[in-house]
Amino acid sequence: MITITDKAKNKIDDLMQDSELGSDYFLRVSVKGGGCSGLSYNLDFDNEEKTGDQFFEDRGIRIALDMKSFLYLAGTELDFSDGLNGKGFNFINPNASRTCGCGESFSV
Repeated sequence: MITITDKAKNKIDDLMQDSELGSDYFLRVSVKGGGCSGLSYNLDFDNEEKTGDQFFEDRGIRIALDMKSFLYLAGTELDFSDGLNGKGFNFINPNASRTCGCGESFSV
């Protein structure tokens, strides 16, 4: 399961509203090869379910993960920072053994 902090929920709600996305859209979280640590995080909005998707809901946000990504992201918390040291979504991933300096890639 992936959980979402209050700050991340508020930012996701704002982005969905700004993009004028309907209630049939959900947050798709995935992992792809690349980045300086080997794997990188990907966030997007989607409204099409794919075979093998795992769905969760936290704080009213529906989240989809493909099965491969679920294996890397189980137990992850999604946060949002808007501070001086950087702005954007942060993944607090207990499965990551190493992360890069920018926090956008990891390895297990």
